[in-house]
Amino acid sequence: MPGTLHIVATPIGNLGDITQRAVETLRDADLVAAEDTRTSQQLLHHLGLRKPMISLHEHNEQARVTRILDELRQGRSVALISDAGTPLISDPGYPLVRAVRAAGFRVSPVPGPSSVIAALSAAGLPTDRFCFVGFPPHKAGESRRWLEALKGRGETLVLFESTHRIERLLQQLDELMPDAELVLAKELTKRHERFLQGAPAQCLEQLRQDPLLRKGEFVVLIHPAEARPDSAVAVETDRLLELLLQELSLKKAVKLAAEISGIQRNELYRRALELTRSDADD
Repeated sequence: MPGTLHIVATPIGNLGDITQRAVETLRDADLVAAEDTRTSQQLLHHLGLRKPMISLHEHNEQARVTRILDELRQGRSVALISDAGTPLISDPGYPLVRAVRAAGFRVSPVPGPSSVIAALSAAGLPTDRFCFVGFPPHKAGESRRWLEALKGRGETLVLFESTHRIERLLQQLDELMPDAELVLAKELTKRHERFLQGAPAQCLEQLRQDPLLRKGEFVVLIHPAEARPDSAVAVETDRLLELLLQELSLKKAVKLAAEISGIQRNELYRRALELTRSDADD
């Protein structure tokens, strides 16, 4: 009988969060594939389990695919786990799962803890739509361009960041999205669980005041500032043009309005013509 690859979620901090089904799956597995066998061995020891283990990480995953496919062909059960949380969520496993499915073997998820969902559930930000985007690029220039590409999105964004780059991330967010509402979650489900909330500059100040807050990995949630309705923008633009046209020529009024509002000059020029014509008709 063909074997099964089980994708097993494990605790993100509090070992009490492991599900009964996850324990049973690990107990019955013939082989456990783990991102870091030393870390996962501690979990198995806590559960009173002794299992054959192999490492599966970004540097050896392709080689491990062949080994695991051989195990499945022999009818064995393989459990894939990551260091913490749900495998494949910014963790290794995608090439393996794809290869196992392509070979016709069963892949069965054993759901459980996820830092993304845990942070969203307690952050107090909108959750009807959200987008998980993983880790920003390591290099500063690439990270900034990456954030700029996300700037126009309207849903809550969820990303991960390390202790070494969290301050730089907040500085870049303060430059690109200063009015966004942020929540930084760290030590989720652990004794020192913390949620920091505010604009990027406010979160940055909190980190700088307490260096201990910078330790550990962060789940960063970003809710963009609410855009003003087009109708409100139009009313304000019209009022600006009307005031400027009272004192300046049409050309100068449009030029100054463009500098003040950031709206394209040709768009303002058309609107200014409409306003002057309307005044003439009156």
